[in-house]
Amino acid sequence: MNIDKTTGSSFIQSYQKQMQVSPVERTKPVQKEDQVQISNRAKEMFEKNSGVDSARQEKIDALKMQIQSGNYEVNSAKLADRIHDFWFNK
Repeated sequence: MNIDKTTGSSFIQSYQKQMQVSPVERTKPVQKEDQVQISNRAKEMFEKNSGVDSARQEKIDALKMQIQSGNYEVNSAKLADRIHDFWFNK
């Protein structure tokens, strides 16, 4: 069996040449900023809903005060009926 030592060294030399080359510094790609565009129709819908929110906010505030004062009571039978209807009587 004959082993040629010269062919193996050429692979090593080519690898060493690759390692000697200085790596090229990569520049970070320019990232574009995200932009949001809201249509006029969406703005109108938001303005219409803001009036409803004030009436609902009053109810929420009243419930929060009841909960904080400890006067809010949960009707467990009504709650159980609603849960049952939600899961079984879709």
